[in-house]
Amino acid sequence: MISIVIVSKDEPALDKTLAGVTAQARALAEQRGAACEIIVVDASEGRLDHIAAAHPHVRWKDFRRPPGVRVSIPHQRNEGVRSAEGEVIVFTDAGCLPEEGWLATLLRPILTDYEAVTAGVAVGPRHHEGLYDDTMRRRTHVTYLDECPTINLAFRREAYEAVGGFDEAFEYGSDVDFSWRLIDAGHRIRNVPTATVIHDWGDGRRQLRRSYVYGKARARLYRKHRARRGQLLRKEPMVLAYPLFLLGLPLTFVFPLYPALLLIPIVRNRHNGPIRVVVDHLAYGVGVLAELTGR
Repeated sequence: MISIVIVSKDEPALDKTLAGVTAQARALAEQRGAACEIIVVDASEGRLDHIAAAHPHVRWKDFRRPPGVRVSIPHQRNEGVRSAEGEVIVFTDAGCLPEEGWLATLLRPILTDYEAVTAGVAVGPRHHEGLYDDTMRRRTHVTYLDECPTINLAFRREAYEAVGGFDEAFEYGSDVDFSWRLIDAGHRIRNVPTATVIHDWGDGRRQLRRSYVYGKARARLYRKHRARRGQLLRKEPMVLAYPLFLLGLPLTFVFPLYPALLLIPIVRNRHNGPIRVVVDHLAYGVGVLAELTGR
């Protein structure tokens, strides 16, 4: 049994996601004889009932946010796995459109090579690429990953249970925390760059919000995983560089050219929308500082 879990809240694009995932699940059943189920864990409080009615084959779970919880994503993920009957779990996000062969490709290393965890890629629609598309494409020649989100992920239930599932203390970043704990437990995340979903990352305002919460999440991740802090300068200098730059802005009154330091990332990203990248990273830095100061 393969269980495909999608967590949702107020996303009408879930309708197209379910249509695409359903087609792939049926194709997999025909090709491999593997039974598939699709589960939606929805926190929309009835606002997407019309989508549930349009997909009667989907197991729909109305999720109520626990008291005192602002963002219930990791709670929904855990509920999805608890509700699943499969020994292999697949996650993708509401709004994702799987490309042809996505599901079979993502699962092949698990079903034939006995891998425990696999991760595909998510890219923006053609002619409307997202900020993360280049990062996803650079993964092509990597066999195993250091981390991954849940937007395109499959794993054996035993791996999930070995690390205790998703940490519900996180609002955002529980997926990366999950992947780090999998690796720490001795599992490897097999990269499957040909298993692709298309995901519209949204407009600039949504991206700024995403960058801010990602910054908060990253700071929280390093507060929890202290042993990984040694890799900050080598692997993730922006986690330090942008918060320090923001803290140093008062120096502009003494050194008027201080903001010119931003020319460094602008030049480095000149072929990838440099202004967009820098604004995104500044929002990320604000998120890091907000988490560290408890705001």
